[in-house]
Amino acid sequence: MKFSISREALLRPLTLVAGVVERRQTLPVLSNVLLQVQDDQLALTGTDLEVELIGRTAPDQVDEPGSATVPARKLMDICKSLPEQSEIAFAIEEGRAVLRSGRSRFTLSTLPVAEFPNIEDGPGNVELSLPRGTLKHLIDATSFAMAQQDVRYYLNGMLLELTSNLVRTVSTDGHRLAVCSRPVDIEVEPTQKLIVPRKGILELTRLLDDSDESVSLTVGASHVRAHTGEFTFTSKLVDGKFPDYERVVPRGGDKVLIADRVELRQVLSRTSILSNEKYRGVRLQLEEGNLRVTANNPEQEEAEENVAIEYSGEGMEIGFNVSYLIDVLTVLNEDRVQLTLADPNSSALLEEPGGGDAMYVVMPMRL
Repeated sequence: MKFSISREALLRPLTLVAGVVERRQTLPVLSNVLLQVQDDQLALTGTDLEVELIGRTAPDQVDEPGSATVPARKLMDICKSLPEQSEIAFAIEEGRAVLRSGRSRFTLSTLPVAEFPNIEDGPGNVELSLPRGTLKHLIDATSFAMAQQDVRYYLNGMLLELTSNLVRTVSTDGHRLAVCSRPVDIEVEPTQKLIVPRKGILELTRLLDDSDESVSLTVGASHVRAHTGEFTFTSKLVDGKFPDYERVVPRGGDKVLIADRVELRQVLSRTSILSNEKYRGVRLQLEEGNLRVTANNPEQEEAEENVAIEYSGEGMEIGFNVSYLIDVLTVLNEDRVQLTLADPNSSALLEEPGGGDAMYVVMPMRL
């Protein structure tokens, strides 16, 4: 195999594909990227056996088609360190990969292409396409609430629910819940519920932008595949049952307050400085027209802030993990936020005033 390509044409797909490749691998070949040249196209593939990403780009010249696997991280670091607009000549010589650019020459080890695994290409049950911006918005609005390394493995990912004319994403770590729905022009019968693993979601987000260009999804029994532009992304699905999130959403809270989102976030951030570093608890005291936020820690240090709110009703005191509230206020887009409470032992519902396409539930904590 022998081809030449500009540094920029190689670097963007290589950077994204190398992101999938884990540094510490059980199989040595998994730390490599698979390069395949045929016709006028170079395909780069990276995988960790759970997620696979293929990026495509056009070489300037193909002298000899072929394929090889080379260390992903080293290849990326070499490309990054070359001057801009460099031309890279790539060839396989005596079982090693040789890169030449200007006066530089690099020789990299290769591993047999036959050892490189690919995620089984099962038949797709459902095919549909959505605007990239819609899918990105849904993921960005809910991904922060995914669990990390929870023993309930089905929480270490995001539920993607596809129904006719609606797409919904849901994530929870058992302490908080994020739900976002958007209407889209699709036909799906019956409803599809997929749990995409955390790493798959994070890699997929990197391929999406806010445009109306479409991303096409193919859903199989054990995997989901997304085609967008020059990239094909495949992720295995988590085999498990996602909790019934409808049951978690609190209904009938009678204490509804509206606050300025940015101001409330700043108040919580400042108060959190003096909260207990382990439990991160803050106390909210609800009064007519005012919300008092207090925190203290084992060193007897205290913080107190007051923020003006729209509220007329009886007073109440409730405790929360401040990080969970700040996360929600960071992803909401509106200028104001609506908080619905029932009593000190019930979860809080946060959303845009009047409700929007996203809602967030945060469990209280005893302080």
